[in-house]
Amino acid sequence: MHGAEWPKVGATLALMWLKRGLRFIQVFLQSICDGERDENHPNLIRVNATKAYEMALKKYHGWIVQKIFQAALYAAPYKSDFLKALSKGQNVTEEECLEKTRLFLVNFTATIDVIYEMYTKMNAELNYKV
Repeated sequence: MHGAEWPKVGATLALMWLKRGLRFIQVFLQSICDGERDENHPNLIRVNATKAYEMALKKYHGWIVQKIFQAALYAAPYKSDFLKALSKGQNVTEEECLEKTRLFLVNFTATIDVIYEMYTKMNAELNYKV
């Protein structure tokens, strides 16, 4: 249908950016669940967001977008506020929230991995910078 190469426009391009964003979320949540944190400021999630950004998005961003991300980190919520929002305001402990997040990540990670595999098999990935 598409010859030797998959078209790299339209829905293919949109899914490519979506999968990168989903990988950012996955790495970010996994980092929080794994207990990674800034020892000097344990209630900040900048370490987690930075790790996720570096693994999922940074190589696709030019210098200006990278600086915008670094500035946006200062608007990130505290870990306690983030977990409360993730719990939809329910009265649960941090560990209960993290355990539910770990369970969520099992299927979420598997789904993202399949999308990445599909893009690799179809040679549909684009590596340009924005």
